[in-house]
Amino acid sequence: RRRSRFRGRFDRNNPFFSMSQTAVTGGGDSGSSSQASRISEAVIRIAGNSQDGIQSIGGFLARLAGRSEQEVMTMMTIPSTISGGPSIFQVRLGSGEVLSAGDQADVLLAFYNHSYEGHIGNLREGGIVVYDSDHVDPNEEWLVKYRHIGIAISSLTVEAIGGTTRDKGKNIFALGLIGRMFNLNLEKLEGLINERFAAKGESVVKPAMDAFQAGYRYHSDDISNLFEFSISDVDRTNQVVMSGNEAIGYGLIAAGVRFGAAYPITPWSDIMEMLRRELPKYGGAFIQCEDEIAAVSMAIGAGYAGRVSVTGSSGPGISLKTEAIGWAVMAEVPLVVVDIQRGGPSTGLPTNVEQSDLNIACFGGHGDSPRVVLAASDVEDCFYTAMEAVDIARRYSVPVMLLSDQAIATRIEAFEEPKLKEICQDLSPDLTPVPTHKPYDLESETGASHHRPPGTRIEDGRYPVATGLEHDEWGHPTSSPDLHDAMTKKRRNKIHFLSKELPVPEIHGADSGEVLLVGWGSTTGPLYEAVDKSLEKGEFLSAIKIRHINPLPNGLEDIFSKFKKIYVVEMNDGGVHGYGQLAGLLRARFADPRIQGINKTDALRWKVWEIIDRVKEVSA
Repeated sequence: RRRSRFRGRFDRNNPFFSMSQTAVTGGGDSGSSSQASRISEAVIRIAGNSQDGIQSIGGFLARLAGRSEQEVMTMMTIPSTISGGPSIFQVRLGSGEVLSAGDQADVLLAFYNHSYEGHIGNLREGGIVVYDSDHVDPNEEWLVKYRHIGIAISSLTVEAIGGTTRDKGKNIFALGLIGRMFNLNLEKLEGLINERFAAKGESVVKPAMDAFQAGYRYHSDDISNLFEFSISDVDRTNQVVMSGNEAIGYGLIAAGVRFGAAYPITPWSDIMEMLRRELPKYGGAFIQCEDEIAAVSMAIGAGYAGRVSVTGSSGPGISLKTEAIGWAVMAEVPLVVVDIQRGGPSTGLPTNVEQSDLNIACFGGHGDSPRVVLAASDVEDCFYTAMEAVDIARRYSVPVMLLSDQAIATRIEAFEEPKLKEICQDLSPDLTPVPTHKPYDLESETGASHHRPPGTRIEDGRYPVATGLEHDEWGHPTSSPDLHDAMTKKRRNKIHFLSKELPVPEIHGADSGEVLLVGWGSTTGPLYEAVDKSLEKGEFLSAIKIRHINPLPNGLEDIFSKFKKIYVVEMNDGGVHGYGQLAGLLRARFADPRIQGINKTDALRWKVWEIIDRVKEVSA
């Protein structure tokens, strides 16, 4: 689904960040007569400590964008320690298509000196710094390079709601300042605040609303109604706004999942908590188990009982689940395993992004244990990829690994509301009696096995079993060399059969040329934006994303043949031979030395300029 590109960004030649577009009278909600410059998008970075609730500010802005028919994408970093620490939330919103969270910020909101000094380098030259003058001492050198607006945020919050709650209120005060700065809809913002805090009672709602109104009505010509977003020409009246983790959870529910089991781990836990809350509303259940092994085993048990069930984790937990996943491969039980990737190995970087679980997703476990691996590329894709994972697991009785990562999991996007009445499924077990049942039928056209739920009457009295031992067509254990060979091929062939129905990736950019960029997961958006920016400069790049990683779709070789150079852009190590995990899979599949890697392991998302610079570097 492609939409109109952004037009009319900030005029970077103006040191005060003014617009070259039409100036409009702002302040419709406040009565101000100041002139607001009309803009199509803005990137706002909020920097402080995790205890300050800066994620709440960004979340409110993102959800407002969704309700205001705007595009939005966010990015956040949080400390991995329980005690907290420096944190940021970046939100890019506007009236055109958003492919990434933005390389540089247009506005920096800084609560402390470390926030100011640590993040002003991410501000565009001529950008605006809004800082808490109670805690930030501006640098004289930067006063010339950036526009500074100092406001005593902490003191004014105390004045508005009282000293005992200032640490919990200054984020909402700052939200009010941003609302005034961009002439955002006052009524909708107040509605979002009410929704967020209503369950906590009036004692929480009132101080929050007081803080917000104090910030929104703060009077200063420096900040009042500086900008106003232009109206999009794209109809987005039916948008939903959510994070990547939420989208996976709702996608699983829409697909018919009614049982899951897991153990908490960052950044997977949000999905677990969401399913624990939501599944009972649909007659389902989600169990928090004592460990990862118990969780995956319980999910497999539900799969054997006739349900497509889900378990999930991040890298360390996936390692623990691998033996049981092998059992599901052998017994051919449907299972969805969600892996929200983070930095590794071991405990690694719990709150940072990486794409280094691809190998364990494809090959984790002993023996020949083929499974399906899918990778979601953005928040909307999380919803539909979760549905596809359930569908494949059900149709082919196979474990499906669904890969996301910390960048997608925690960011918020707006997308067209799914047509739930058309796509929701009921996967209730079918207990209809059958004359006979041979679950591991070697004559199956697709190679897929389909178990009858326990309790189903088999009229000939030959009831099959499920086991991790090699077995015959009824599941009875065997050590026959011929049967092991036949069953191994059967389990492999159903993955091969699936590859025939997978769609060929669409090319973003020219259909042929010098350089093709290949990405997966959260690298996709920056990759596509790099293609667009190169085109604006008269340079030509093309890109594809790969969602179906195991098996790979047929037809990739035809795409690759049209380009002289193929670079796989990933957030993992380049390895001994100079290419990462997806590049290794592609080289193994196509034996093509043109496939090279562009890799990084700084635990940060790809920026557009990084991709462009690295392409120039390796192509030189």
